[in-house]
Amino acid sequence: MPALSKYKNEEVEQLVDQLVAVLADKKAPVDLSLMCLGNTITHIIKEHVPEAKRASVAQNFANALTDSIK
Repeated sequence: MPALSKYKNEEVEQLVDQLVAVLADKKAPVDLSLMCLGNTITHIIKEHVPEAKRASVAQNFANALTDSIK
């Protein structure tokens, strides 16, 4: 069952399109793109999630990512 989101699909798709466009504009290969996106996720978690919840948020994100590629 897909997770419900408080964000509209259009909001999410627009932001994803912008992120992908930056990577495409820079001609970033897959490995560099993944590294940069991973570093961005790490930064967001460290800056915006309380330390006590970081491991859980990271694990939930990893699980959602794994589920999304099945």
